[in-house]
Amino acid sequence: MQETTTTKNGHPPGLYLLFFTEMWERFSYYGMRGILTLYLSKTAMQGGLGFAKDDASIIYGWFTGLVYLTPIIGGYIADRYIGQRKAILIGGVTMMFGQFSLASTPQLGVWATWLGLALLIIGNGFFKPNISTIVGALYPQGDPRRDSAFTIFYMGINLGAFFAPLVCGFLAEDLFAVKKVVDGKEVIERYAFQYGFLAAGIGMLVGQIVFNTLAPRLLGSIGKGIKIQSKEEQEVHNQPLSDEERDRMAVILTLTIFTVFFWAGFEQAGSSLTLYTDSYINRKIGDFVIPTSWFQSVNPLFIVALGPLFSMLWLSLAKKGKDLSIPIKMSLGMVLLGIGFFFMVGAVMERGGNSADVNIKASLMWLVMTYLFHTIGELCLSPIGLSMVTRLAPVKLASMLMGVWFLAPFLAQIVGGYIASYVERLGALEIFAAIGGFAIFAGLVLFAISRKLVKMMHGRG
Repeated sequence: MQETTTTKNGHPPGLYLLFFTEMWERFSYYGMRGILTLYLSKTAMQGGLGFAKDDASIIYGWFTGLVYLTPIIGGYIADRYIGQRKAILIGGVTMMFGQFSLASTPQLGVWATWLGLALLIIGNGFFKPNISTIVGALYPQGDPRRDSAFTIFYMGINLGAFFAPLVCGFLAEDLFAVKKVVDGKEVIERYAFQYGFLAAGIGMLVGQIVFNTLAPRLLGSIGKGIKIQSKEEQEVHNQPLSDEERDRMAVILTLTIFTVFFWAGFEQAGSSLTLYTDSYINRKIGDFVIPTSWFQSVNPLFIVALGPLFSMLWLSLAKKGKDLSIPIKMSLGMVLLGIGFFFMVGAVMERGGNSADVNIKASLMWLVMTYLFHTIGELCLSPIGLSMVTRLAPVKLASMLMGVWFLAPFLAQIVGGYIASYVERLGALEIFAAIGGFAIFAGLVLFAISRKLVKMMHGRG
């Protein structure tokens, strides 16, 4: 039965339970991710695992890529066998133990790190697709509150992502880190990564306790059972695809390919940009040195600040009959991503090129401008892409095509990890310029074929 109770602003109270649960899950994930590359690349004496930077980038890429692959499996298991609520419980508890396993590496050895990463990949597969499904299930089809609900839910994601690197990074790089003074400068002698991972695990625990305590009262029966197709749904499922539906599927697949290029560049934030920031960006403001992991909070901060503005912009354009088509918006996102990387080229050039001298630092503003343009690009592409799939996918293939859409970040994370590994070999100037140039080129190609794609959407562009 649908949840019918509403709060003063017209949304079911269950929405805010899901908001809170997702906020703590994202706190857990992004807190761990914010320090992961540093943890992999710092030496054992510094509290890390001692991998070369290029190898650390590849490991990071495979981990974050697999995180986007397993939701296809977790969603299928929930739909067919266990239901969404039970999947969220399994996923949350599994991820919690994954974080605690990472935190116990100093006592148990490096195998605890690999176990922790594996548990995070598996747990995310159960958690990620099913909590979003429950958000949609709070509202009947055609309910005008649905878009607003997902906007609120998206803010929970980014609030968690904003605070996570600040807290986990502060514990790992500042509060519990061992420091010393070298040539009058305070430097970190040994990081305390285990405390950052521990905080991430505690965040996951808090979210699960609250969710499983309040879900029976606030969600009712939503997400408890397995969806059984009605006779009408079975009839729709058995009908062959029309030519228009095939065209729309082709558009989804085409735009998915382009998003692989976008995310491969965008996700450099956790690998090559993190490593470059750690060594070559001036992070000092007065006497305070900003922990490297804190910069993982810049993107969600911009999302929270700019997201409502973009929502109003698209709505205003639509009311005036001047709304941009989906392919145009996504092509704009790719161009903005490319421009962002040319700010990093500026940072490299300020340092005189690919100098390995860590005493020569680039201005912090180059990095901030990079994140700003990347965030604006994300707002033009990511939510637009999710909307596109729900608009264009045939009813009987909607879940599968949403899974295909999430395959783009899976491939992109792995590709992005290998790209980041070449920064040390080929030079940051060449890599950042190549990524920026290719993103702009791909965006222009998408712009060039946008009319054809809109035509193939058959009125849903």
